[in-house]
Amino acid sequence: MAVTVEKVRYIASLARLRFTEEEEARLAREMSEVLAYVAKLEELDTEGVPTLSHVLDMRNVFREDAARARISREEALRGAPEADDAYFRVPKVIE
Repeated sequence: MAVTVEKVRYIASLARLRFTEEEEARLAREMSEVLAYVAKLEELDTEGVPTLSHVLDMRNVFREDAARARISREEALRGAPEADDAYFRVPKVIE
């Protein structure tokens, strides 16, 4: 399926993008190449191939959630660059 410059302009208008004529021509060519590659992939026989959620055979690598004791406020503030009594001090970001 060839992508025309008119289709590129239509897609660009939907995305509220503007391109030069050279960019439109390049995008039409590149999008046509992508669609040709997808069409080539559709020729493959995938009968009996299980669907994948990931290309690697991965299992859940996260640890089980377990309740643990929280660190104390003093211990948390000990690692802070600046602290004020029981609070972290951070730079003012809103004027």
